[in-house]
Amino acid sequence: MVKMSRRGFLQGSSATVVAAHPLAALAKSGKEHMLFVGTQTEEESKGIYAYSFDSAAGELKQVGLAVEAQMPTFLALSPNRKMLFAANELDRYEDKRSGAISSYTIDRKAAKLTKVNEVATGGGGTCHVSVDHTGRCVFAANYGGGSATSFTVDATGKISDAVSFFQYTGSGPKPQQKGPRGHRVTVSPDNKYLFVNDLGLDEIHVYHLDAATAKLTPQDPPAWKADPGSGPRALLFHPNKKWAYCANEVGSTVNALNWDATKGKFTTLQLISTVPEDHQGPSAPSDLVMDKAGRFLYVANRLDDFMVSFAISPTDGKLTLMERTSCGGKTPRHIALDPTGKWLLVANQASDNLSVFARDAKTGKLANEGKNFPLSRPQCIVFY
Repeated sequence: MVKMSRRGFLQGSSATVVAAHPLAALAKSGKEHMLFVGTQTEEESKGIYAYSFDSAAGELKQVGLAVEAQMPTFLALSPNRKMLFAANELDRYEDKRSGAISSYTIDRKAAKLTKVNEVATGGGGTCHVSVDHTGRCVFAANYGGGSATSFTVDATGKISDAVSFFQYTGSGPKPQQKGPRGHRVTVSPDNKYLFVNDLGLDEIHVYHLDAATAKLTPQDPPAWKADPGSGPRALLFHPNKKWAYCANEVGSTVNALNWDATKGKFTTLQLISTVPEDHQGPSAPSDLVMDKAGRFLYVANRLDDFMVSFAISPTDGKLTLMERTSCGGKTPRHIALDPTGKWLLVANQASDNLSVFARDAKTGKLANEGKNFPLSRPQCIVFY
């Protein structure tokens, strides 16, 4: 049974913990989907939680604690859907200044995860993990350490010791940029490159990837440069594999980028704000997600706490602001669309809840009011 505060119970009694083996009939209905939620474990949460999601009604049901884990703040599913990887956002690991990443096998019927192994990343504050398209390489971004690390994964899901490690140096012009800040590791659509978003240095580092060994080699030129003070945090490719979108946390903007796979180079197509021109006070975009057709882009904004919806031009990939709507809570850390594309889910860290908003697939518009389900310090949502 999941530990829950009295306040959390009163706010969301509909998020009922269901009986054992609750997912056996999900595949038959076609309307229910399984998801995992990573959390911060400094308060009530204990690790990674399993949920079922009813795509007909937009209802979440917490199945229970899938596995106990330390600070599993970001999750990544393997291409064969047999393994789940977690970034353990720790400043110290095994008495060293390091975070960690963990690998788990998935038992769908029991909605449980079993740890395979856990390894040090070599950099503190490991906040992001990703897997290459072969499932044989795993990567970590270390926020506090200002670094990035690559690993191999064997057939059992066991993660190797570090293969490549890059320690960045320098700083940016804003207070949040006193040093390098590795924030996201993204694999190119053709699996030949790895990109590391560096919020502190206003860069996306670009590496050649050897998928057989997980070895990374810096590209020439070695990085795409954002405007000073932007703080590039999150990166997402368009389905056409030619465009990508970068959410900038410090500058409250989004860059539309063109990706030239033959040259291994990003060029800037557009810079657009996530906040109104007369906006006052702090703002910090945290994550972005796109519909499967690549027609609409959604960005979560923290501190002032709202969602931004953009339409994507099919001709040049540029963005047009559609609307700003509710995120359903405070500090939206991560967002995801359900497999049907009819619902947007938000992990609201500071208000201890998951929010679910209806989405019109034709217009791309989000409902301004959603349903809320309690969970202490949710961080990342991954549909299985």
